[in-house]
Amino acid sequence: MAATETAGVRYAPEDPSLPKPWRALIDGKTGFIYYWNPDTSVTQYQKPVAQTKPASPDASVSVSLSSSVKESSQVTNDDNTAVGEDSVNGRGSNGGSLQRESSGRVNGLSAIADGPAVRDGPSAESYRRQHEITVTGDNVPPPFTSFEAVGLPPDILREVLQAGFSAPTPIQAQSWAIAFQSRDIVAIAKTGSGKTLGYLMPAFRHLKRCHNNPKLGPTVLVLSPTRELATQIQDEAEKFGSSSKISCTCLYGGAPKGPQLKDLERGVDIVVATPGRLNDILQMGRVNLGQISYMVLDEADRMLDMGFEPQIRKIVKEIPARRQTLMYTATWPKEVRKIAADLLVNPVQVNIGNVDELVANKSITQHVEIIPPMEKQRRVEQIVRSQEPGSKIIIFCATKKMCDQLSRNLSRHFGAAAIHGDKNQSERDDVLNKFRTGSCPILVATDVAARGLDVKDIRVVINYDFPKGIEDYVHRIGRTGRGGATGVAHSFFGDQDAKHASDLIKILEGANQRVPDEIRGMASGGGFGRSRSQWGSGPGRSYDSGYGGRDGFGNESRDSFHEGMVSLPQKRSRSRSPTGGAHRFDSSSQAQDGTQVHSFHKAMMEWV
Repeated sequence: MAATETAGVRYAPEDPSLPKPWRALIDGKTGFIYYWNPDTSVTQYQKPVAQTKPASPDASVSVSLSSSVKESSQVTNDDNTAVGEDSVNGRGSNGGSLQRESSGRVNGLSAIADGPAVRDGPSAESYRRQHEITVTGDNVPPPFTSFEAVGLPPDILREVLQAGFSAPTPIQAQSWAIAFQSRDIVAIAKTGSGKTLGYLMPAFRHLKRCHNNPKLGPTVLVLSPTRELATQIQDEAEKFGSSSKISCTCLYGGAPKGPQLKDLERGVDIVVATPGRLNDILQMGRVNLGQISYMVLDEADRMLDMGFEPQIRKIVKEIPARRQTLMYTATWPKEVRKIAADLLVNPVQVNIGNVDELVANKSITQHVEIIPPMEKQRRVEQIVRSQEPGSKIIIFCATKKMCDQLSRNLSRHFGAAAIHGDKNQSERDDVLNKFRTGSCPILVATDVAARGLDVKDIRVVINYDFPKGIEDYVHRIGRTGRGGATGVAHSFFGDQDAKHASDLIKILEGANQRVPDEIRGMASGGGFGRSRSQWGSGPGRSYDSGYGGRDGFGNESRDSFHEGMVSLPQKRSRSRSPTGGAHRFDSSSQAQDGTQVHSFHKAMMEWV
């Protein structure tokens, strides 16, 4: 069908600056201007420009595919190497998957690669090198280096600029270019990289082309691991999509199903959900996923860590195979690779930073402090007092009880509140709202908030209890230093954390920053059984460090270790005395210098 035959489409006033034979068209339903080449049946949203000289190897010609493109149509990659249509519509050299139709359409939509013939700004190669972007896949388009190049609708562009964004982040720049071709993506990037808009903007574009009836079911599905993250995604979708009249609802546990079901009955374009709640509603038969043609797995690694893989696979069975799937993850372990291989078709992999290392934010200054448990609260108060009044601070604790206890103690002198899994949704919303507005600038949290909270102006993160693994450590401190800002992280480290010393050293060395000698000693000697005086029985010692290390995990979690001790009180600890004997779990254990030391068991009982 010719472009002019499409309902609601009309010619725009003639533009003499357009190279022939391009024509400008207006979509009567959206008012958007797009461009059509009648000779090649190519359509694109970016204004084409005349090419006055041969393209350099780095300059990319980005060509769109419409449903009428012949089988011989070709698109060019960054090296100007011609490849067939199969590489765009999801088919690989082995014949490809049946999840893509041979026409390059996804649920009836043609795969369109938006962008001007030659994008302005730095070359794709230099931009990727500058921002540590690596891409893997066939015919990968160059990144969008400016919002003007993206061709956002005016209303959305205005919202983006009013939000203070001056240019796409690296993950946005590269993933938008790929997603606009209706291709699957695996994006590996740190928290705070702008990934939410990285998948929402293509979702908005996708919705405008679908024209589905939301009363028959949503078109876009975003799965996230926590209700906090899910509600924040909903906020972003409503903020940037409201001008385009895009509707969104959020499905998560811990809240009544009634209002969520009413939203689904009224009809929405986008559903943001946690896997557990969406599965519950699916089993009730109250949601139809038959129209889903754009699916996002946000923080996929975290969802698998939380045991959501069975629910994710059940949900995917209800979604048409012909869809576009985008997966965003901070790490790339084998479990994530397996589910990506199962759910995505010939995806382009985009990585920001080193693909084999745990991605971390280099704009955060880290202080590792060797400190005994009894001195932690005093040290926290010192850190808080050293900040400017009203600075937002997150303090992470290992247990719910410790969160409540510490927040009560801090509330005597500062504005502090706790959030953890035992808080009901109303309490959680109230605490998070006070934290965001600054009326309660100190948030004491368990890891339930480590990956779900997205507040851009957090100044300090304190690891009151060191996390169970280095991955959680990086995610925790990643709450600060977001959006190009700098941040500070203080982490308290003790004998019980010695099993993480080696992985912590790799992270610190990855940023070419100092590693405390005590941490090196723990790594070489195991750490257990060292007298507390050796590791710092006095005030905690602080060290500045950067980070960047690899994906590492402790062999045992503190929770499981503690559970074994509580159930078997006659067990001996792993800690060894200088003479080789094991310390029993009693409050009379002494350090090598004869000073009284609280036993690990007693301290753990106080925390729980």
